[in-house]
Amino acid sequence: MITKLNSSLQIKDLQLKNRIVMPPMCQYSVDKKDGTPTEWHYVHYASRAVGGTGLIIVEMTNVEPDGRITDYCLGLWDDAQIPAYKRLVQGIHDNGAKAAIQIAHAGRKATDVETPVSSSETPLEEATKFGPVRYPRALSHEEVKEMINKYKESARRAVEAGFDAIEIHGAHGYLIHQFHSPSINKRTDEYGQDLSLFGCEVIQAVKSVMPEGMPLIFRISAREYMDGGYDLNYALKISEAYKNAGVDVFHISTGGEAPAGKDKPGNYPGYQVSFARAFKEKFNVPVIAVGILDDAATAEMTLQNDNIDMVAVGRGMLNDPYWAIHAVKQLRDEIEVPKQYERGIR
Repeated sequence: MITKLNSSLQIKDLQLKNRIVMPPMCQYSVDKKDGTPTEWHYVHYASRAVGGTGLIIVEMTNVEPDGRITDYCLGLWDDAQIPAYKRLVQGIHDNGAKAAIQIAHAGRKATDVETPVSSSETPLEEATKFGPVRYPRALSHEEVKEMINKYKESARRAVEAGFDAIEIHGAHGYLIHQFHSPSINKRTDEYGQDLSLFGCEVIQAVKSVMPEGMPLIFRISAREYMDGGYDLNYALKISEAYKNAGVDVFHISTGGEAPAGKDKPGNYPGYQVSFARAFKEKFNVPVIAVGILDDAATAEMTLQNDNIDMVAVGRGMLNDPYWAIHAVKQLRDEIEVPKQYERGIR
């Protein structure tokens, strides 16, 4: 059986050997709290490359120290951090995969700062596993401009580190999401009048330091689950501005902005695929689907039946670093196996 899961894909200058993506998943493992990748990160990502994954997206990496969810999260706010990321990328490349990195700021979801920042003072009244989230303060107009430059500088460092693609995190209630959400952004300046403006300016700033052939991925929540939250049509409308600003690939998730209201997110395989399909139909650009796609047949059907370009498998890869090899084998297709493991993987 020739699978779509194991077929190659070209996006600008990025050549992927298959359609399997490891999505960003925070490891909370920076023990020195300096934002710099550790040996844990190196082994974690290199092992998934050994396991056959086509594209590995390094976890949420923050543009300033106060932009982290916790002090144990990654950051790329200093040139001194670049060598550790170069090593991370080299480990991924040496084992046959391509490397992307997710650039982000937690905004009001930062838990280890005295006062988090956001688009507005709208609180996230939710206790998390890290403790209560405090009321944020709104970024000043000057701070917004400075923040855009911080995204740009983090992207510049990612390019220098050798990443093959960059993903901007505009989903799950983090800072860009806090700007484009009507329920969170209560500003009265231009960043409140045009809710796509902050995201568009971040996209344009990041693109300005990326090579022409490097794809820019944008992750977005295609709907919110809090009462009164935005729907798919709104997400498509604001994403049109993002596409026009320079997005090459959309990575489609949902929610994360606040506790769910009367509408709850699904917990069944493929529950977010219809949102990814809507983005594909609207924009006709490469799209990554995610959301309980751990079963090989489900992942393959998502690519075959829903016209999706790539599938992201998160928890499945936490459970099995060799998920890609095992999934393709399960579908009776041929996939290259490291020679060291040929005796064990059949």
